[in-house]
Amino acid sequence: MKICVLALLSGSAALANPTCKDHWICVDEIRDGDRIELRARNLQEYPLTYTLRVNTRSYAVNGSRTVTRTLNAGGSETAMELVPRDGNTRRSYDLSLEWTVGDQHANHDDYYRYAFPYERGRSYRILQGYGSRFSHRGREEFAIDFDMPVGTPVHAARAGTVARVVKKHDKGCWESGCGNFANYIVILHDDGTTGEYYHLQRNGALVEVGDAVDRGQLIGLSGNTGHPTMPHLHFAVYRATSWGNTQSIPVIFESADGIVNKPRRGGRHQAAY
Repeated sequence: MKICVLALLSGSAALANPTCKDHWICVDEIRDGDRIELRARNLQEYPLTYTLRVNTRSYAVNGSRTVTRTLNAGGSETAMELVPRDGNTRRSYDLSLEWTVGDQHANHDDYYRYAFPYERGRSYRILQGYGSRFSHRGREEFAIDFDMPVGTPVHAARAGTVARVVKKHDKGCWESGCGNFANYIVILHDDGTTGEYYHLQRNGALVEVGDAVDRGQLIGLSGNTGHPTMPHLHFAVYRATSWGNTQSIPVIFESADGIVNKPRRGGRHQAAY
């Protein structure tokens, strides 16, 4: 999101209308004479990672013109300061702002044993696992797709707090932009990572934002929404990065047959929790 602001010379302090996004983050413009403080505010009860970039005319920036930082729940901070660069009375700047749930510095417990995200005693074929290359590259390197019929119960792989829920969509397609129609649940873990469950059926989220969930708890119903080639559940654990993006991280799973370090395409593992 980009916002353009025209600033005129002013001799008094003022608070301009904030730039906000998705009811999660706002950037306030606080003027002190000709100087401007850009202050970021987290509106929610969960940590978020934001990226803010500013382009200016006749302003210098104290520090970097692009910052990526994590804000704690309800936190605020000075993101950057703009200082007049010359005697021009007409100055302007524009902002680009993106965000995502979670902590970019999350220290994941790599020995934690995740449950497979389905009912105890059941198993589902892995369509894409670690190292798959069909669509799981880059940020999705360690995501897993489970072959699940629409309506299959989805269970939490790890305890946490529900931070985001989308359940209104009833469309699945393969064209550009179809990913915007995915239903999903994002669960924030206590280490700042997130567990994310995608392609749920319409109204297939059985939890609400703010709910505390336990490992193995029923949270949703699988579906075929968004950008799938067939009905399945997409699951991964992510760490927040810049520009509203995330990076999947490798995790260990516990199954009825033992520990699974590298779930691979074609594998089937019975859930145990």
